[in-house]
This record gives sequence, structure tokens and C-alpha cells, in this order.
Amino acid sequence: MKRSGGAYADPTSRGGSRVITTRRWRLLWGAATIAALALGAPAEAASIPVASTGAASQVGYGSAVLAGSLNPNGSDTSYYFQYGPTTAYGGQTTIAGAGAGTHTVHVALPVTGLQPLTPYHYRLVAVNHAGAAIGRDRTFLTAKVPLSLAILASPNPIPYGGTVIVHGTLSGTENGNREVVLQANQFPFSAGFQNLGNPELTIASGSFSFPILGLALATQFRVVTTTNPPVISPVAVETVAVQVNSHVGRARRRHFARIYGTVTPAEDGMGVSIVRITRGRGVLVGSAVLHHRDATSSSFSRVVPVRAGVYRVLVNVTSGAQASNYGPPMLIR
Repeated sequence: MKRSGGAYADPTSRGGSRVITTRRWRLLWGAATIAALALGAPAEAASIPVASTGAASQVGYGSAVLAGSLNPNGSDTSYYFQYGPTTAYGGQTTIAGAGAGTHTVHVALPVTGLQPLTPYHYRLVAVNHAGAAIGRDRTFLTAKVPLSLAILASPNPIPYGGTVIVHGTLSGTENGNREVVLQANQFPFSAGFQNLGNPELTIASGSFSFPILGLALATQFRVVTTTNPPVISPVAVETVAVQVNSHVGRARRRHFARIYGTVTPAEDGMGVSIVRITRGRGVLVGSAVLHHRDATSSSFSRVVPVRAGVYRVLVNVTSGAQASNYGPPMLIR
């Protein structure tokens, strides 16, 4: 076309040039632009987001919160964090949305299942339909698992003068080859805890055990580490039951028998119940009172009506230093 003054000459018209006014040309150009857009021609190219990896927070021994910031640059954008023990990562958080704004937004996602006392690499990844942006690599170090103690005294109860074993586990990071000490506080539990025996070292798994021979009184046990500050276990209470020796003797009357025996340690004045075991339950057939025998034991004796069956003696102790206990089963034919 050739412009002439305020119009354009159209060389494609038959019979010579056709003059198109400036106003007509503008209308035609606008219609062509709209048609091009309708056919999918982009008015402006989309931009990939901008991503920046931030500092990790709330770092524990098995979890952390990863943070960063990103700008969606006007396109709907998703983001996630890659993480792992090396820059190969290997782990990925869930995917979250950051919208389609044009301003920087701060983002954060949690990660769990981490190993304690381990360095981790991580980075932020932001993605929209124009492409992906990757933040720089950063690192954090997970915390130690705090040390903790759990103990058990067994068997419980034990007979007077028996052996108890206090065993347990020291859990947490670096729990192997740690020095632990057994402490005891005997009935009436007013003296406070005192070290008992020599310290021991935990094995690789954190386990340990302390045997205690000849226990005579109910005792509270606990285990402590020699760390600063020390780690202290819950208290385990070991019960010591009296030892009951019981026997069957003849009586002058028919269908009667003399039940007698001794109790160690001495528990003078405590009650004795003599029962016949019927269908798994004890039926009372007689009672007695413990009398002084010597410095270490008390005795009892009682004539009771009997018939064929199994009998036992129950010594009821209320002093607190020792616990009640049964004697061995006695068969009467």
C-alpha cells in the first residue's frame, strides 16, 4: 500500500488503486490483532518463579521445618523441598501451592523420620507452567536423642534373703559404654538414696543389670548416670515377702491335724490363716498368732479340722518391712 496524504492506496483492488482512509486502516488492524489472539498467539511470555532457600527451624532429633521464599511471577506456582544426607537429596516433602501472585511469599513445610545427630542438605523447588526455579543448597544438623532410663526389679516380690536383679536400658544417642550407678533406699524409706556397689558400663544397646544378694527389707531402687547433669530413672520398689515354713502333724482327735511352722524374719504378733484350697480358692479352717521363737524367726501352731485335700498357710504381715506370703502346699490324705 502506498500512503497518499491522510489515506492508504490499496494495490489489490481491481481497476486501479482504492483509497483506504486512516480511520478505516486502524479498524482493520485492530480486527486482525483480535483474530490473532483468538488463535492462541500470546500477548506476553509467562515467567518462571523465583525461589530462595531459607533457614531450617524447630530442628529436633527426628524432624525439622524447612523454610524459604518464592515469587510466582504471576503464574500459578507449586513448591516443595528436596532433602537428604547428601546433595543427591533423595527425599521430598509434600507439594504445596503458593498462588499466582507477583510478590514474594514465605513458605515452610515439615519433614519427619530423620536420623538423630545427622547433617542434612535441603533446597526449595518452585514450579509453574513456564519452568522450575531451584533455591541454593543449605544444611542443618539434627539433635541428639535425649538420654533416658527405664528399670525393672525382678522377681518381685522375692522371699526374705533372696536375690533380686535390677535391669534396665539407657536410651538415646550415644547410650552405649555409659557409666551408670545403682542407688537404694530401704524401708522405712527415710534415709534417702545411697549408692549401692560399683558403677557399671552399659553395653552397646544401652542395657545393664545389677544383682543384689540377700535382700531383707522392702527397698526402693533407682539408677543414675554419671553425666552432668545426671539422668535419673523412675523408682522401682522391690517387695520382700516373709519366708513361711509349714508342716502337718498328728492331733489326738480324729479328723483333726496340727498345722505348725516358722516365719522368717521374726514377725511376732502377726496373724496366720490356715486355708483349704477348694476349686482354686482358699477356705479358712483355722487361724493362729505368731509367737517369738528367736531373734530371727517366729513360730505358730494350731489344731484344725481337716479332710483330704490341699492346705496352705498364709502369714498376714502389716509391718511394711516385709510382705505377706503363703507357705508351700500341704497334701492331707
